[in-house]
Amino acid sequence: MKALISAGGRGTRLRPITHTLNKHLFPIANKPMIFYALEKVSATGIKQVGININQGDKEIKKAVGSGKKWGVEIEYIEQKGGALGLAHVVKNAKDWIGKDELLFYLGDNIISGSIKPLVNKFKREKLDCLLALSKVPDPERFGVPVFKGERIVKVEEKPENPKSNFAVTGIYVYSNLIVEAVSAIKPSSRDELEISDAHTYIIEKGGKVGYEEITGWWKDTGKPEDLLEGNGLVLANIASEIKGSVDKSSKIKGRVFIGKNTKIGKNVSITGPAIIGQGCRLKNSVIESYTSIADGCEIRGTDIYNTIICDNSQLVDCKKRIANSLIGRDCKVISEKLSQPRGHRLIIGDNTEIEL
Repeated sequence: MKALISAGGRGTRLRPITHTLNKHLFPIANKPMIFYALEKVSATGIKQVGININQGDKEIKKAVGSGKKWGVEIEYIEQKGGALGLAHVVKNAKDWIGKDELLFYLGDNIISGSIKPLVNKFKREKLDCLLALSKVPDPERFGVPVFKGERIVKVEEKPENPKSNFAVTGIYVYSNLIVEAVSAIKPSSRDELEISDAHTYIIEKGGKVGYEEITGWWKDTGKPEDLLEGNGLVLANIASEIKGSVDKSSKIKGRVFIGKNTKIGKNVSITGPAIIGQGCRLKNSVIESYTSIADGCEIRGTDIYNTIICDNSQLVDCKKRIANSLIGRDCKVISEKLSQPRGHRLIIGDNTEIEL
């Protein structure tokens, strides 16, 4: 069995951050999102991994490398023609898949549990397709299985009136019949090759389709609020460790990780779960729960809650509490007092959201 991880697409719902950063490299608890997928795949024992990337993309390859870190061999597969649907991702990789079985993992999905039981069930029951399902409050956002008794008879993509409250998560296990399926289906009304149509094709061809409900939590991190929730879920399980220095006037409570060469200066309060990367400088600030601060950041005179801050950003003397926010790399958020003449100075890109 081989594993194919999707890491392409445009990430439009996460703009403007995704104008300059592939969303699969956005940090969750200070680790690129795609690393979680690679950890899960590696734990199954699969050794050959393909990563689907956009044409010309060099970021993913630079960040991930050869796969040695996870004990796998990685081949990068450019998606020719652009983002044309998940089934197109598989079709585009069919030469690499060859005649093997396939674990298909969407690189922007994060789950708490192991996926090894899914692979084991697939092999034990000699299935052609195994779908990982999760109950969700908004199934209309996903592929939704249609049941007849306990058997899946169809999968509908983003239906207006879902026939169950299950979502098909971004983890699939296939026999080689998937290659035939993605080659046979036609583009949908969205002009995409839908993975749900490929699943329905397998069912109609008489393929043996099973499912397993995911235990624990699962997040599809397509929107800013999903990223924050996923970040919080991962942080809730981090181990406390302090590798940097902490001034005696500062206080740390709960699960908190502080990286090497980070200096927690005077009058800083940190309440976990929270993570602070390497080489950061903090002073006169309040860092509240579910906050991730990446390497090289400077935080002074600022109160932060439930926020992800990427590398080398500065937050200085912010009068208002920063909450529920995503802050990209090399950003500056500073007090208007430091601006001359006085006033709110804004340099804003497309799709930016600001509250003053």
